[in-house]
Amino acid sequence: PQTALMISVVALALLESVQAFSAPAMKAAPTRSSAVTMFSEGDLGVLPPLGVYDPLGLIETRDMRRYEIMEIKHGRAAMLGFLHVIAIHAGIRFPGYLSPSLGVKFSDVPAGCFASLEAVPTFGWLQIMFFTCMQETGASPFAEPQTDDKEPGDIAGIPWVRYDDPETKAFKLNVERQNGRAAMMGILGCFVHELLGVDALYPTGGLGGDAPPTIF
Repeated sequence: PQTALMISVVALALLESVQAFSAPAMKAAPTRSSAVTMFSEGDLGVLPPLGVYDPLGLIETRDMRRYEIMEIKHGRAAMLGFLHVIAIHAGIRFPGYLSPSLGVKFSDVPAGCFASLEAVPTFGWLQIMFFTCMQETGASPFAEPQTDDKEPGDIAGIPWVRYDDPETKAFKLNVERQNGRAAMMGILGCFVHELLGVDALYPTGGLGGDAPPTIF
């Protein structure tokens, strides 16, 4: 039952990712003349060694702005998720209670990816979902909705760092894209490692085949 639950969680996560990156079923494919030229060498996210990598020819048939927004959003979520894995394996916990009514302390949360998720009470997940919906719709004081007049990913509703120099701004945004892409692969790898029955961060048990060493 535990393994089945883990597989279900990963399957739902992957399904959500697939739905997020698929075009809306009821909308016709956009025919913008700038669809092809909006991705060329030097554009944000178009980086070596792949450059403009489009083996399926989606650039000419899909709304690539939506794809950009979803990539940034998934990358940010993955970066937070991977930092969560590192933190719980390092033994970092908030002080106090995760759920005072149930007597669950933050220190009671186990280190496993799935185990730590399952340790959060149902009401805790409802709070997380509610906050996420507020962030998504712009109802939160910490974020604004993604509108057509803003650049992809620009949802900061609080004073944020803005770069006036175009080169510095492009560098910072490309760093975010690359870190997000790496984090998406990293968090997926952690899930797969645990499903295979090994440690998320140390699947080989250390260089000598021993138990994974402590981070700190």
